[in-house]
Amino acid sequence: MSSLSLAVRNSSTMLRRNLLHARRYPSLTLNLLLTPVMLLLLFVYIFGDVMSAGIGGADRSAYIAYVVPGILLMTIGSTVIGAAVSVATDMSEGIIARFRTMAIHRGSVLIGHVVGSVMQSVASVVLVGAVAVAIGFRSTDATVLEWLAAFGLLVLFALALTWIAVGMGMASPNAEAASNSAMPLILLPLISSAFTPVDAMPGWFQPIAEYQPFTPAIETLRGLLLGTEIGPNGWLTVAWSIALAALGYRWSTASFKRDPQ
Repeated sequence: MSSLSLAVRNSSTMLRRNLLHARRYPSLTLNLLLTPVMLLLLFVYIFGDVMSAGIGGADRSAYIAYVVPGILLMTIGSTVIGAAVSVATDMSEGIIARFRTMAIHRGSVLIGHVVGSVMQSVASVVLVGAVAVAIGFRSTDATVLEWLAAFGLLVLFALALTWIAVGMGMASPNAEAASNSAMPLILLPLISSAFTPVDAMPGWFQPIAEYQPFTPAIETLRGLLLGTEIGPNGWLTVAWSIALAALGYRWSTASFKRDPQ
């Protein structure tokens, strides 16, 4: 069997393993999914009228259109925490060490975690998007090409954050530490343009909100779904995603090779 076919076969096996774990223990995914759904409902039904007036909207529907793209990307940041916990659990329970002794492609272990997490992230985004549509979100101005670009952006961003989460899981001594170390993936959207425009923030805080990966990604997704201008945010999002994916990949693979556990 060639090296490529071995890698594909072993990666598929590891992917099935991780999907079976997610199906047998759905509580982690559901708990992580609950956070963006609750924030969506909270900001729309409790703060919606006030926040809509703040962005120049006539009613709550304007704020629904504004906040949903940020919530969708927050959903990805929340879901990939499960990858960090899963990897840390495998490390602490010795499964990774056992896989190292087997005649399998070594990269397949990480690939299975990454692909499985990306698939869960996309499924979570679809569920949260369904909730958003149910409470009034509409994307009537987006073309088919823009919808495809939005889907590609979500997958690319999920891939980048998943590699970072896997690196966090590899570096954590246990599942609890992995969950705590991955919390910035939920906190960063809260200090981005997800809920309020950057221009409306205090001047000293604006650079914090602007120069981070979530803000250009949110603005790009918002532009694609609502048919508005994207500006340089599209290229910034791609650059951030590639940089984070490369960093997470190098971090994960280096930890995988170095750790003797």
